Amino acid sequence: MKIVAKKKLWKYLFWLGPFLIAVGLTVGLVSEQWGLIPLVFLITGIVISALGIIWQSYETNWWKRRSTQAGTNALVATLAVLAILGLINFLGTRYHLRADLTETQLFTLAPQSRELVRVLPQLVKVWVFDVNQNPQDRELLENYQRQSSKFKYEYIDPQTRPGLAEKFGVKDYGEVYLESGDKRQLVQTINENERLSEIRLTSRLQQLTNSTTAKAYLLQGHGERQLSPGKGAISQAVQALGDKNFTTSPLNLGETSKVPQDAAVVIVAGPKRGLFEGEVKALQEYLNRGGNLLLMIDPNTDPKFNSLLQEWGVRLDNRLAVDVSGGSVGLGPATPLVTEYGQHPITKDFGNGNSFYPIARPLEITSVPGVQATPLLRTKPYPNSWAESDLQSEKLEFNEGKDMKGPLTLGVALTRKQAAKPTSTSQTVPTPSPLPSPTTQSKTSPTPSPSAKTPQASPLPSPSTQSKASPTPSSPPSPPASSTPSSQTATESRLVVLGNSDFATDGLFQQQLNGDVFLNSVTWLSQQDQQPLSIRPKEPKNRRITLTTTQANLLILSSLLLLPLIGFVIAVIIWWKRR
Repeated sequence: MKIVAKKKLWKYLFWLGPFLIAVGLTVGLVSEQWGLIPLVFLITGIVISALGIIWQSYETNWWKRRSTQAGTNALVATLAVLAILGLINFLGTRYHLRADLTETQLFTLAPQSRELVRVLPQLVKVWVFDVNQNPQDRELLENYQRQSSKFKYEYIDPQTRPGLAEKFGVKDYGEVYLESGDKRQLVQTINENERLSEIRLTSRLQQLTNSTTAKAYLLQGHGERQLSPGKGAISQAVQALGDKNFTTSPLNLGETSKVPQDAAVVIVAGPKRGLFEGEVKALQEYLNRGGNLLLMIDPNTDPKFNSLLQEWGVRLDNRLAVDVSGGSVGLGPATPLVTEYGQHPITKDFGNGNSFYPIARPLEITSVPGVQATPLLRTKPYPNSWAESDLQSEKLEFNEGKDMKGPLTLGVALTRKQAAKPTSTSQTVPTPSPLPSPTTQSKTSPTPSPSAKTPQASPLPSPSTQSKASPTPSSPPSPPASSTPSSQTATESRLVVLGNSDFATDGLFQQQLNGDVFLNSVTWLSQQDQQPLSIRPKEPKNRRITLTTTQANLLILSSLLLLPLIGFVIAVIIWWKRR
């Protein structure tokens, strides 16, 4: 009796182990501090439980039982699964790995956006003044936040925090603001029909974090595309340039006879009439002093650029680019569909994306010493494309001897190195005396010129002041380091020639890669290669099936009548064979 009682006592004593383990876990989890007391309970409970298991196994051969082995295997397998799940959750919390399986990467930031956020110099915060938190907008902001710890966002109800709303000047629900330091900027106003845009957010982010501004002049006076909204205008392209920190202004060379010194790039968009000889020479002089020029020339026009383009090895073909491959997507033969791009910073991220150019002319490129040319846009080979010489014919067909077989070049980017020239007469020392210090040298210059560089003469003006003030011989301004590279310090001239301007007009600018071709060309021409190029909008492909009334009725009958009838007949046949 004593031995039996002793065994029962030990049996009850060993139940103390799980109890102490539970106490230790409870103390640690509740207090959130794993100090001495919870550890003592845990260790004591584990030791008692282990001794109980060993004693029970010794007394009853517990380990040798089949049920014990099966239970142990099940317990080990369960613990292993829990450990694996815990490890996966730990790794998922610590390391973010997401796979976007959509064809156009709808849920992935563009490379330009990712690179811009990763190199943010300081904390940037997005304030969304709205009551409703749209899942699509939150997903976009989460994607930005994953790229850098310096990017934050917060939703604010203007009614509950009126002081903050007043600080930003909020006027309506849905306004989205960017804040970095003491700078604030409105991104857009979101609503049910307009969600937060990656293009606008990244553009505003670039404007807020980058003080670099560039001046783009658009030539006017020869029937070029108008800058304000209207039929055939390029107002959307001008607005997009503003979003990328470009300051745009019209330019009439018939009035000024010279391209302004602060011009980072000059854009000639679809002139219908020829330029005066003096205007062409002004553009040539601008290129010769390190300028950058974008020419978009349509067919059936002669803007008188032959002498300028000849220096660069480019000739405008008078034929019409024909491409019959775009019929499957609703494009006519006079609208070439381009999917092949050159290896160039302007088009390096385009892949096999689509861009189209209604009524375009081909370009012929010849080698010129000192000029490096890279074709940007190429049509498909013959018989899909050719250059049509008969522009009056209603039926476009290839004529041997008159027409030119594809592939055709519709765009080209060219660079020409600038010869090293002294930028100031003050660098020439007429006497053999010792060289004076830079400050003395700039002060003793006999006749300062507007192009002279005198960094020590006066404080650096702001970019806005510099763009408005014209340099005078007595006090030449010194451009800040963040301003556009001036023509005196440029190391090369850049030229982009496109055989079409319709692709950048309102309505077509936002289609496919059309806007990217324009924006990337201007960004590259402005010699701001360190800045991100344009961001391609992600458009889901329309995969809906359009059915006629007959097809829809047939589908309904087949699904509601034909398929059930076939199943019933098969069931009857099987029953007949087995009866």
